[in-house]
Amino acid sequence: MTDRAPSRVLVCDDQELMRMGLRMVVDSQPDLSVVGEAADGPAAVAAAVEHRPDVVLLDVRMPGLDGVSAAARIRAAVPATRILMITTFDLDEYAFGSLRAGADGFLVKDAPAAEMLVAIRGVLRGDTILAPSVTRRLLDRHVADPPPDARLSRLTEREREVLGLVGRGLSNTEIADRLFLGETTVKTHVRRILGKLQVRDRIGAVVLAHEHRLL
Repeated sequence: MTDRAPSRVLVCDDQELMRMGLRMVVDSQPDLSVVGEAADGPAAVAAAVEHRPDVVLLDVRMPGLDGVSAAARIRAAVPATRILMITTFDLDEYAFGSLRAGADGFLVKDAPAAEMLVAIRGVLRGDTILAPSVTRRLLDRHVADPPPDARLSRLTEREREVLGLVGRGLSNTEIADRLFLGETTVKTHVRRILGKLQVRDRIGAVVLAHEHRLL
């Protein structure tokens, strides 16, 4: 019986020191391995197509092609690859757009190594990684009062409750503990929420809910 191969990580940031730091953190783990680096947006897209990594760590501010556009192109070219945006708390105007482009979450640049690893492993599991302090500021700045959306009326009271906890970044296990439900039940609720809202994944549901001030 052979050990499972490490998950393959592509590191994309225009700052060499940031790339070096991320590489050191990732390569220190037996279940993770850096397969490539990129210092600008076009190189990030090309490297993602070449290496087809399990996850891309992508800076939202990249020369040549911003992180939003790069995320959209990577999502279209290698849809199975997870995308974790690297952002700061206050200055990244493109971070909200990266969610719409198909990113799977945020990694804060000054986060401790342990938090970085939690975020990377989280998106690899299929979780949506949203730092509440980041998304709250971004959404407050970018989201206006939208017209009503009929899709939201399809949700039951329990589904709205589950969606609210998803929007706070809780995993299925954490939601199950909070609501005293089985994890399988929570997964069923999430699946039904995505179907009723007609969105691709959890992060799409969270964006829609934030846009309509449900969270």
